[in-house]
Amino acid sequence: MSKISNTRGLDLGSFSRRQFLKTSALAAGALALPLGPAFAADKPKVGLVMKSLANEFFKQMQAGAEAYAAKNKDKFDFAAVGMKDERDFAAQVDAIENFITQNYNIIVVAPADSKAMVTPIAKALKAGIKVINIDVALDEKAKKKAGIDLAFFGPDNRAGAKLAGDALGKALGKGGKVVILEGNPEADNAKQRKLGFDDSVKEYKLKLLDSKTAHWETEEANTLMTNFLTQHPDIQGVMAANDSMALGVVKAIDAAGKSGQIKVVGFDNIPAVGPLLKSGKMLATIEQYGAQMAAMGIDYGLRELAGEKFSGWVKTDVKLITA
Repeated sequence: MSKISNTRGLDLGSFSRRQFLKTSALAAGALALPLGPAFAADKPKVGLVMKSLANEFFKQMQAGAEAYAAKNKDKFDFAAVGMKDERDFAAQVDAIENFITQNYNIIVVAPADSKAMVTPIAKALKAGIKVINIDVALDEKAKKKAGIDLAFFGPDNRAGAKLAGDALGKALGKGGKVVILEGNPEADNAKQRKLGFDDSVKEYKLKLLDSKTAHWETEEANTLMTNFLTQHPDIQGVMAANDSMALGVVKAIDAAGKSGQIKVVGFDNIPAVGPLLKSGKMLATIEQYGAQMAAMGIDYGLRELAGEKFSGWVKTDVKLITA
């Protein structure tokens, strides 16, 4: 068993310059060498289960996974499934059930609900399927109750959110008035990002005016931010737990005639925020390399199918992005 806990992850930031898997000793040779005897008879079937494809981050994740699968079509068959929106939890459960029924060998999943997804994942494991948990960690107590030991391959969301929160804290200074837009309360990454923002609020002695969820959604964030601006007209900064919500925040700020007057930070570095960073409508976001994360998940699934076993937390990189 390969026991990996709280270790530095793959250098995902270098993916655009070279194959990122080559940067990890754990993954060395995964693309260059033929798969082992376990794959000699039939190609394994790999299924990717993501969150909402209305979210640009997961569109990027799917594109990265499909590109990786295309380069390795002689090694495995691939299918990807996403949700219609961020709270369509049933779609993830159905996807896993379908992959079990269709005798898939590997399921890579970014859970929308850290507790509720444990039951279908436990069912897949019992069916002999290798499950790789990426992006959002499953709840540890729920895993223990279900009797499963599953590694988590993903970023330190608390540390990433603190990077963004620190950028805002430095820009505003002591006493800066801020609000937080949280993600889905059922998801571990939402909880961790809220903790990271709270860490920054405490360290920089910011004044937190309000903190509510917009469930990762752009339009819900637009409505929430509009209400925040009415209730707290002196807001100076916003911490949004993902960039989809940050887009809604910027839209609300523009509509209120305060464009560029309120500093906004997000998380994900989706393409749409690039122009907002350059124009000053956003201060910062966090890159967490979604496309590479999905490809990494597939690779680790193939390695587990070949006999390796991973546990603990395999950390992937986060990086602060500014103009």
